[in-house]
Amino acid sequence: MKTVYVGMSADIFHHGHLNIINEAKKLGRVVVGLLTDEAIASYKRLPLIPYERRKLVVENIKGVDEVVPQETLDYVPNLIKIKPDIVVHGDDWKTGVQNETRQRVIDTLAEWGGELVEPVYTEGVSSTQLINNIKEKGVTPNTRLKSLKRLLSAKPQIRVLEAHNGITGLIVETANVKVNGKTKQFDAMWLSSLTVSTSKGKPDTEVVDFTTRFQTIEEILEVTTKPIIVDGDTGGDTEHFRFRVRTLERLGASAVIIEDKIGSKRNSLFGTDVFQEQDTIDHFCDKIQTGKRGLITDDFMIIARIESLILKQGMADAIKRAKAYIAAGADGIMIHSKEKDGQEIIEFCNLYNAFEKRVPLVVVPSTFDHMTESELEKIGVNIVIYGNHQIRSAYPSMVKTAESILTHDRCKEASAEYCMSIKKIITLIPEV
Repeated sequence: MKTVYVGMSADIFHHGHLNIINEAKKLGRVVVGLLTDEAIASYKRLPLIPYERRKLVVENIKGVDEVVPQETLDYVPNLIKIKPDIVVHGDDWKTGVQNETRQRVIDTLAEWGGELVEPVYTEGVSSTQLINNIKEKGVTPNTRLKSLKRLLSAKPQIRVLEAHNGITGLIVETANVKVNGKTKQFDAMWLSSLTVSTSKGKPDTEVVDFTTRFQTIEEILEVTTKPIIVDGDTGGDTEHFRFRVRTLERLGASAVIIEDKIGSKRNSLFGTDVFQEQDTIDHFCDKIQTGKRGLITDDFMIIARIESLILKQGMADAIKRAKAYIAAGADGIMIHSKEKDGQEIIEFCNLYNAFEKRVPLVVVPSTFDHMTESELEKIGVNIVIYGNHQIRSAYPSMVKTAESILTHDRCKEASAEYCMSIKKIITLIPEV
């Protein structure tokens, strides 16, 4: 009996998949190469359903004889390993971004006389559209809660953008661009205390309390599906922190980042220009441990932010603290620096990569903004947070709009130069 290979994601299994499997079964023994979470996340969003659950579904489909992981979007590694006689795929990949993948399949099969069979694509059904329809309804807190850890397992680096209200959350949710045939988008959103405070016309001194910030989080949760990382400032009193993380976990946020400072909150980018006091290692470790004990699941992440470089305490202190915080149970380490050349970050990462025990590493490149994601990935950075750019870009545009109206005694010029159309704004948010 001939071996027939079928590659698929099967995030949402539908009759189009069944049609392909039925056609493949007519030709021989069917081996499904099921794309792993890592393979899918390399070119689009993380699948709704984790690999092991998708595998369980496909294994129980009539006509499937075996399921193997396909760890890349490229079929070639599995084809070389299995050497199937036939590959079956719908004819929809003859054009578009998958055309190159198709040609590699044809070239590889030719090495042993294999054949590509392409049944007519099943019209009227699309996994992507089905998933989009599901996401329009939203996701449960439990699904969102787990998604950050799933992303970190599936991707070497995740990209995060600041959101401070519902509309900016929607931008993080939907913004995407095509680069070299691949769709690039943000993986998660960052709820920054700076931008939430600024959006309310208040200073970044913890004057906006957590009760108010919980309301902002719920506002964003209602209209988005991607994971949320919350800026927890210092975390407050240790006992209060225990209840805050429990509330965030219940809401469906995926992580909180707390900084190892005490006393009145001042933004870190002031550096030593204002008085800022760093917490002791022992006290901050106790705060981490207390927060971990307050959690119900293993999915919520407590990430420790180290301020040693900001406060000029030196690299040795930063490394010492990173080791201590990891030992205390921190699920991630954020290293902060206000030096524009990025050399402090590079040095820290090189030392951090030698740790025996390592957790995901986070940076916020607001000052060393010349460093690209690929450069940061090479030195071991797992999460890149663009911490304040939506509000920083919105404010100048709004000021220009206001000044234009004042200058011209009318809004025509402002509407033409700085504003989206009225039609677009009234249709931007679909009515229920």
